[in-house]
Amino acid sequence: MSDGTELYTVGQIARRTGLSVHTIRFWSDSGLIVPTDRSAGGYRLYDAAAVARFDLVRNLRELGIGLEAIRKILARQTTVAEVAEVHARALDSEIRALKLRRAVLRAIAKRGGTTEETMMTHKLAQLSATQRQQIIDEFIENTFSGITLNDDAKVVTDWMRELPDELPDDPAPRQVDAWVELADLVNSEDFRQRLRQITLSSASPVASRYGYELRSLTMKHAGQAVAESIAPDSAEGRAVLDRIIKPDMPGDERGELRRWLETVADPQVERYWQLIAVLNGREPAPPTMPAFTWLIAALHAHG
Repeated sequence: MSDGTELYTVGQIARRTGLSVHTIRFWSDSGLIVPTDRSAGGYRLYDAAAVARFDLVRNLRELGIGLEAIRKILARQTTVAEVAEVHARALDSEIRALKLRRAVLRAIAKRGGTTEETMMTHKLAQLSATQRQQIIDEFIENTFSGITLNDDAKVVTDWMRELPDELPDDPAPRQVDAWVELADLVNSEDFRQRLRQITLSSASPVASRYGYELRSLTMKHAGQAVAESIAPDSAEGRAVLDRIIKPDMPGDERGELRRWLETVADPQVERYWQLIAVLNGREPAPPTMPAFTWLIAALHAHG
């Protein structure tokens, strides 16, 4: 072989390359690698260059490259690098699809739903980024149709549209679950009506009087009361309430505040933000509803 004139039989090539005799003959019959010569008995013979091509073809096939692409490489109609780039991109797509399929299966196993729910989970997870965004955009447009939004409300609605361009390459089952739950939530007419009520209530004088400060005090004091299992209607609960709401607040104003809180403190809205956070790969903010529910109960008890 050192002088480049030694010829090899099909059996010898099979032993050198690890290819089967059938594969060598198939590649030869298809014109991929033609014999260099034939023996007196008519057996195919190949030189060292042909053996090297068999090694190359074997390696390319192991990488998943098809015979037609390999034929073009051997004919110098394209390069290995060009073909590798195309196949790498194809594999990226295939890997993303497989990872998504795995996440969907895990989500289905976790949910343990009906056949219809399983089909819906798979269908929703397969939607493109554009299709998912369209669902959310249509939800926003339909929900707030006919309402004049102030600047703050416009910012909030922009945040509500904040979906990732794609589900992650390796989505966690909870991200698939989050998308399925979000799609179900935005299709709820009750949820749409609640959002409209919350938006309209932003024009109330109460909304301008109580904002971040009330939220901060509620999370601090009512949140601690929830953690310590202090009953809202107890004397201790009244003391906590007085640290959030001024004790000398008139009764009618307290009632107005309570009704406003009952409108804006909605668990479905908080769940919407939690799902958006999960889809965007963020940890959801600590829940606020237990604290606000406690505050509303305390206002009822001590109104």
